[in-house]
Amino acid sequence: MTKTSSQHAGYAATRAKLLRGETTCIQLVNEAEKKITDGKHLNAFLSVFPDKAREQALILDKKIQAGNAGACAGMVIAVKDNISMRNHRLTCASKILENFSAVYDATVICRLLAQDAIIIGKTNMDEFAMGSSTENSAFRPSLNPVDATRTPGGSSGGSAVAVAAGMSHASLGSETGGSVRQPAAMCGVVGVKPTYGRVSRWGLVAFASSFDQIGPIASNVEDAALVLQTIAGYDPNDSTSVSTPVPNYCETLSQGCKGLRIGVPKEYLGRGCSDSVQAAIEKTIQFFKSEGMIVEPVSLPHTEYCIATYYILTTAEASSNLARYDGVRYGFRVNNPEDLTDMYVRSRTEGFGAEVKRRIMLGTFVLSAGYYDSYYMKAQKIRRRIKEDFDKAFMNCDAIYTPTTPTTAFMLGEKASDPLEMYLNDIYTSSANIAGIPGISVPIGNDENGLPIGGQIMTKDFDEVTMFRIAAAIERNNP
Repeated sequence: MTKTSSQHAGYAATRAKLLRGETTCIQLVNEAEKKITDGKHLNAFLSVFPDKAREQALILDKKIQAGNAGACAGMVIAVKDNISMRNHRLTCASKILENFSAVYDATVICRLLAQDAIIIGKTNMDEFAMGSSTENSAFRPSLNPVDATRTPGGSSGGSAVAVAAGMSHASLGSETGGSVRQPAAMCGVVGVKPTYGRVSRWGLVAFASSFDQIGPIASNVEDAALVLQTIAGYDPNDSTSVSTPVPNYCETLSQGCKGLRIGVPKEYLGRGCSDSVQAAIEKTIQFFKSEGMIVEPVSLPHTEYCIATYYILTTAEASSNLARYDGVRYGFRVNNPEDLTDMYVRSRTEGFGAEVKRRIMLGTFVLSAGYYDSYYMKAQKIRRRIKEDFDKAFMNCDAIYTPTTPTTAFMLGEKASDPLEMYLNDIYTSSANIAGIPGISVPIGNDENGLPIGGQIMTKDFDEVTMFRIAAAIERNNP
């Protein structure tokens, strides 16, 4: 078993050392590069750029000495390889974009750099963010740093591995159905899905546009809060971005949670949830009660339809979004095609992996004439019902508490031959993406094999403050 991030100091301690002159940004980059090299077998990164990071670090060391460094000065961050960074490869872990370089920086990258964060590299992922294990990468799977025979979860598996193995202070992942929270839970770190519209999607390669959100992964709640605070906020480049003010999340972490009402949905426990996960959830519920929080059962009656609704709608959007990869404008193109149709077919056939093809075909089917009303429109109606379930629940509680995943990290290859079994790993996380609400996964213990277990807090739209407060309380109870 490898040392996990819960045993690594967070950024706050590192920043204090920087300000006291006990370390430098150059040293932090060198340490990160060494850990990335030592952990190369984990395949967390698809590209690393330490020389560029060192150039930035030299500038930051002077800014720190001058006393005008940004809020994230010296924070080493890894970025999922579906987020655009100018003049760096943007592969989405797909052969079809293997040699493509981005021509602009995503808004989240601009905001991190403006606050003097250091970007160390681009991380591995499931191809086009389609998967729950990072086994769908065209460039080999990532391995769980706690147990390298197991998956780290997905699709932001590389980003979770980078943090859990101490290769970066934090990382950025993307969420469509739990792809930040699920790998965070399986690797024993903190993962955040913000409210839809809270963080700009400008520069994020689209999978399912009405679900996608960028979110941070970090070794602790405070670091995750700082990163979200840095990247959140209105962006005129993103038509789905909202102008709701971004609070100072870090300032509220130490506030007590006494009197908060925690709802526990009966539909999220029982069949399919392992004994060790249920035991960890029950232990945290007892902690809530001991802290003066009020724990009550709630019902989310349309939960059983979440997975079907999620996969119908996201595959439909993926079918549309991925139509642009046709071998004409950019990306992979086959050699010597017979004609235009042959170029389209062969470029997409050879460029996309099996899971991406499966989802494109499913999405095309549910959008086709004769099936649109039966599947796509019906799923949209159920999506509205699922959102109404949460709205009703939040009338009687401040937050909802559930497991993040039904089990701990599973073995590599264990579910690769059964797509439906793999899809069920998103059963507890996809509902937040369907409803657009925020959610966070925070470590709550380990199973009998020492594998991390994550607990999930979900709150109403744009109430990340309450979500972080409760997560910080859980973290203090699980040092």
